[in-house]
Amino acid sequence: MKIEKLPSGSYRIRKMYKGKTYTVVTDYKPTQKEAIQLMADELDKVQEKRGRKTFKNACDAYIESKRNVLSPTTVRGYKSAMRTISGKIMDKNIHDITAADIQAEINHLAKDHSPKTVRNYHGFISAVLSVFCPSLKIYTTLPQKVKKEPYIPSDEEVRKILECAKGTEYEIPLILACYGLRRSEICALAVDDIEGDVVSVTKAKVQNENKEWVIKSTKTASSTRKVVIPLNVADQIREKGYVYKGYPNNITRYLKKVEDSLGIQRFPLHKLRHYFASKMSAMHVPEADILKMGGWETDHVMKSVYRHSMMDKEENAKRDAAKKLKNALFS
Repeated sequence: MKIEKLPSGSYRIRKMYKGKTYTVVTDYKPTQKEAIQLMADELDKVQEKRGRKTFKNACDAYIESKRNVLSPTTVRGYKSAMRTISGKIMDKNIHDITAADIQAEINHLAKDHSPKTVRNYHGFISAVLSVFCPSLKIYTTLPQKVKKEPYIPSDEEVRKILECAKGTEYEIPLILACYGLRRSEICALAVDDIEGDVVSVTKAKVQNENKEWVIKSTKTASSTRKVVIPLNVADQIREKGYVYKGYPNNITRYLKKVEDSLGIQRFPLHKLRHYFASKMSAMHVPEADILKMGGWETDHVMKSVYRHSMMDKEENAKRDAAKKLKNALFS
């Protein structure tokens, strides 16, 4: 144990214990006996603090500290992560968790979960540890991202789906999805949100951690927007007196059912938002305006649209080249 005087006039007591240096600063020069007692008290405090918080306790504390600023969907995702992360981590004292423990947990999760899900869980683990163990250095090797080819439904596919939905409770939700609205935004809409042919998007219907459907503000500041829809669709909503009264998940189930009945490739509802962006882009609407109309905060969706467009061009170029070669060989 070392006692040294600091430039400020205070005295610093330092001791190495189990590979870690502990420090106590006093405004007077302590005797050797006093220094031993002061350091013992410091070690007791550290051990007491270390002994009463598991990673699960830390997760709960982290969520509660941010509950008022997190969306219900995010909280539900965190709670889901807590149920999935193994007991080896959840029940361990947070101060005893090492970078190797985190890597082992990620390796375990990667066996049964997609790279995206594993990365989300790792993000949650890292966020909690950054608050309660800021000195812990995390160097985790994460599973490689899977590059998915973009799929955007064709005009014909969308027309067939809307034709099947005509007259059903799902007709309006599917039309609104084609105009760039999210499912959560569609399900939260009321007649009062529509004036003329303009829809004011200000809220969303999502599930909270208890799987209860709740109305909250939109996903991001960019999501709050006004969307122009066909006047006849707006009139149809006013005549009905509502947009959609059923469970949000039923829209998704209905879409799958229709896709199967039509024999077309299955695609989720949010792909109709990509369809909207693709059509706007094909009509030479400026990218900035497309992002505003769709409520996107980044241009990620536009990159997907452009990649899809390039794939179509490449496919056409390949077919054109093959046709020319065939003519040269066999004509």
